[in-house]
Amino acid sequence: MSHGHCGPALIPCYSGPMSGELSKAELRKQALARRALVTPEQRRTYAEHLAAEGLRLARARPGVKCVAAYWPLRDEADTFPLLRALSDAGFVTALPVVRAGKALQFRRWAPGDSLVKATFGLSEPEPTQEVMEPDVMFVPLAAFDRRGHRIGFGHGHFDATLEKARGSRPILAVGVAFSCQEIPLVPDEEHDQLLDFVITEDELLEFG
Repeated sequence: MSHGHCGPALIPCYSGPMSGELSKAELRKQALARRALVTPEQRRTYAEHLAAEGLRLARARPGVKCVAAYWPLRDEADTFPLLRALSDAGFVTALPVVRAGKALQFRRWAPGDSLVKATFGLSEPEPTQEVMEPDVMFVPLAAFDRRGHRIGFGHGHFDATLEKARGSRPILAVGVAFSCQEIPLVPDEEHDQLLDFVITEDELLEFG
């Protein structure tokens, strides 16, 4: 990864002990602290980049009809330009819904549709919206490494969702992150689901 963005006024890089020496909770905390330092201008630029790269990825994969992303919380990368670009290009777009159990459900949602407040401070599509099975899923994360492993937010929703989906059909998992969220090594566990790509402001990383 290019480290040209690292500097006091720009996006900071990981600098600490080898990540294998730290717990997932500590690595998550450190990565989210770095992400919180990303400036509003960097966030706007990245949101536009994510929209262009995400649309290109969806178009490049044969048979993609439905693409799911997440509605950003706090200082997560803004996915609204991505969702708008996908919807304008004719893809069905969807957002996740937290239910009992760990696997997420996805409901159809397009820019302009209403949202309802849900658990964890999330915004979700109305309960009357059609349930979808996305072909591509843009996944939030706290940290990632160059093997395609991610650290999520400790709830296990996306791992469970990907495991369930991949048991029955092809689905592309694309991590959404700033370069400052990269760490040398994610302490992986047996149930972890690998990402297919990560889009940062610097690179499109492909795994597998």
